[in-house]
Amino acid sequence: MSLSLEDFRNQWLSDCDTIQAHTSGSTGAPKPILLSKCDMRKSARATNAFFGLTDKSRFVCPLSLDYIAGKMMAVRAWIAGTEPIMLPPSNNPELPDCQIDLLAIVPSQIESVLASPSLCAIRNLLVGGAHMSPMQKQLLAESGLSVYESYGMTETCSHVALRRLGESLFTCMPGVEIEQDTRGCLKLKLENFTVKELQTNDIVCIHDSNSFEWLGRIDNVINSGGLKIFPEKLEEEISNKIPDMPPFYITDVEDVKWGRAVVLVYEGDEALGTLIMEQLRECIDGKFRPKMYIPVAAIARTYNGKIIRQKPVQ
Repeated sequence: MSLSLEDFRNQWLSDCDTIQAHTSGSTGAPKPILLSKCDMRKSARATNAFFGLTDKSRFVCPLSLDYIAGKMMAVRAWIAGTEPIMLPPSNNPELPDCQIDLLAIVPSQIESVLASPSLCAIRNLLVGGAHMSPMQKQLLAESGLSVYESYGMTETCSHVALRRLGESLFTCMPGVEIEQDTRGCLKLKLENFTVKELQTNDIVCIHDSNSFEWLGRIDNVINSGGLKIFPEKLEEEISNKIPDMPPFYITDVEDVKWGRAVVLVYEGDEALGTLIMEQLRECIDGKFRPKMYIPVAAIARTYNGKIIRQKPVQ
């Protein structure tokens, strides 16, 4: 059963200096992690300042308090001097009939939010936890809402960078410095946090000292015939070229010719795979195009909708 707001409030007001949260589970089973309340307060203040939130603002959250996104929405409200409006975690949240100054959701909730009678009352929409599909981004762009994508992790008390919908670069929050390691992965320097440095496995292209483009996880990079392929970028290209794609992801298998061969895993039957491969031949460069496809009944996901990439059994 999900943690209640009152239980979390008791934890927050206790003498303990830390709060237990859980990692997302995208690279394994969710793991418990202790977060500094001091770090959580600083993160909350930075977000409140960014969006101009005060004690008169309404913070609405249809996310579980078991995870950092839900916890931080409650903390942001308390730091601002008001109470959060916590909704039951659901892909079909019923939004309150009032102005909403900050609404935090995951991509699986987008369609329901856009169909809500309260849509026009949303001043700022914060989307995180997983990547949005091109169709979801288009629907949000057409809605006219002020939408931001978040970059962060449990260890950083939610986001350390934000980007407005439609932009390619994430902009760092105050006190966050960025650099790359020898692998091209992002390294965070957190001036205001208890943990001063955090190494990620996210490959990025740094634009300047305050902004970067996210390319993908180094764990997922495929070396096929000497060519480095970023599954996340290939997935985005495929989704843009074939808008009616079923849920899918890109992975790889061992291959005698290529070393590793690109594989498309999708929800559907064998006949649909044949059709998809025909479409891919027309719009995706042969060097990047999947060499085979695997149909599955359902793709495994984390609680917030993030795909769990499972390599095919050979």
